[in-house]
Amino acid sequence: MGSESVSRGELREQLVRSGIAGEVATPREGNLRHYRRMVAKDPRYQFGLRLRDRSFDETLAMMARLCGVDPNPEHTRGVDTIDPDLTLDALDAMGERIGAAAAEGATVLLATGHPDTLLDVYRAIEDALRAAGCTVLTPAAGWSYASRLWEPAPYREIAYASGVAALVGADGRWRHTHDPEPMRAVLASLDGELPRLVVADHGWAGAAGEAGIETVGFADCNDPALFAGLDEGKIAVTVPLDDGLSPHLYEPLTAYLLHRAQLT
Repeated sequence: MGSESVSRGELREQLVRSGIAGEVATPREGNLRHYRRMVAKDPRYQFGLRLRDRSFDETLAMMARLCGVDPNPEHTRGVDTIDPDLTLDALDAMGERIGAAAAEGATVLLATGHPDTLLDVYRAIEDALRAAGCTVLTPAAGWSYASRLWEPAPYREIAYASGVAALVGADGRWRHTHDPEPMRAVLASLDGELPRLVVADHGWAGAAGEAGIETVGFADCNDPALFAGLDEGKIAVTVPLDDGLSPHLYEPLTAYLLHRAQLT
């Protein structure tokens, strides 16, 4: 399967075969550790969202319902799961939102904290939206900061791959991030002229959702904040998937998403 549209059944098989969903490489112990950190209000695991108080048990139950992880609290190590049907349902919902924005020729913003693995997904969405007449915003290029969430605080700068925002380090290489500060800087630079839709992940998505912008995004099973944001109505769609795999594995998913958005 490549860039051509795939059926739901074909994609379900590929999601499980590739490890994007089904049994995933994201370890159970890491998942549970991140859930506890979100519950404890660790800002590194809030993704810029102001979330209500919830217990660990509530968080695990939420992640089982919205992502498909094992609901058993006694399962503390080893393999965890993402429900491929939840992934597909969320892709359908994301496609509808992207398609509606495209039909309006809306203003959109795209950003990723996983440029090493997901950039091609975002670039394909960008190209399809531009072809549909959308305006893709690229504000605050070159804005830089030293992240307050990590020690030692690394230098980071906003850069764009065409119309997709991500962070680079001092060496110009793409960097992974959870931080909401870059999206906050992007939105502040727009001086109130906010996008109609944001397509993003990690802190890019959380900060946009917290700002009241319609936001759709991707999240791994160790990233509970965007699922909590979905649960609280701050994030419109959160697609559960393993976000750390080889970029080519996401090509069928991308084709399916753009087909659902009626952009192919």
